[in-house]
Amino acid sequence: MPEGDAIKPVSIEVSNSEQVLEIDWADGHKSVYPLFGLRKNCPCVMCRGGHNEMGTYEMDLFFLKPVRRVEIKNIETVGNHALKITWDDGHNTGMYRWDLLRAMCPQSYQK
Repeated sequence: MPEGDAIKPVSIEVSNSEQVLEIDWADGHKSVYPLFGLRKNCPCVMCRGGHNEMGTYEMDLFFLKPVRRVEIKNIETVGNHALKITWDDGHNTGMYRWDLLRAMCPQSYQK
């Protein structure tokens, strides 16, 4: 996995109509995340099911047909290291760090 400046995004685009979040990374890699998979893999302690489950994610959710449509209502950067997403269900406590997003990239994931 790239390190340092390579894991910084150069552009971030949300398409609620297409149900994806797209990130172009400084090293030229492009990640396309289905919104349902991102929402279900929220990194906050509540969504992960407690501190013992932090760092565990369900990558298969990026490849399954979504159970429901989800939308991003707001997205903002947190410092130089993360995204904070406000979802249509009001949830907004997960901070998606750049290194986490890059590690969760569906295009790089080996099923």
